[in-house]
Amino acid sequence: MKLDLLRELNAERAARRAVVLVTDIESGAQRLVKAADAARDPLYEIIDKHLRAGKSGMADTPQGRFFLTVHVPSPQLVITGAVHISQTLAPIGQLLGYDVTIVDPRTAFASIERFPDVKVIAEWPDIALPPLNVDRYTAFVALTHDPKIDDPALIHALSRECFYIGALGSRKTHAKRIERLKRAGLTDAELARIHAPIGLAIGAVSPAEIAVAIMAEITATLRLKAERAEAA
Repeated sequence: MKLDLLRELNAERAARRAVVLVTDIESGAQRLVKAADAARDPLYEIIDKHLRAGKSGMADTPQGRFFLTVHVPSPQLVITGAVHISQTLAPIGQLLGYDVTIVDPRTAFASIERFPDVKVIAEWPDIALPPLNVDRYTAFVALTHDPKIDDPALIHALSRECFYIGALGSRKTHAKRIERLKRAGLTDAELARIHAPIGLAIGAVSPAEIAVAIMAEITATLRLKAERAEAA
């Protein structure tokens, strides 16, 4: 790979932007296709399929034979709320390969003693979330039960392309949340993206069981979506 391509590739990866290295098998020529520019590429349909599936592979096309090396960001799990559920959810997420970050302005909760191996940001969401580059490779979970924390966090997440957004609370609690978020200007389509009540319906009761249900729902959303993309 040429040095300028390598530099560009590394810059895209550092910014958590998906990119595909397209190699012409016959000539050896290479080019980078950024996800944002993929729609203008002659191989758009094939590139888009590989991007959605997150998998590299060979492609036989009318233009020739190409190998597509796909670079997508590692998935991240962003949790608002350094609560008991988070103490189990964070390590489960890490075991599954997620970069986990917990955001909670309440320093009594967001402490290194309670989360010794997890990145914890003791700031309000409007300060903590923008630098995290919440994107389509992000699972976002709101767990505080405090509208002053969860609502702005959800508004930020809904403005991005997170593959999963979930919020803790009963149906009654979520209905009130929906009313508040509508007053804040969110549409029905945006609000429909929130998984609430959060987690798969497995009868979870304890914080640890709720964490398992949440991670199971996140996994199902990620993997089943990828399977559908691969089959398309």
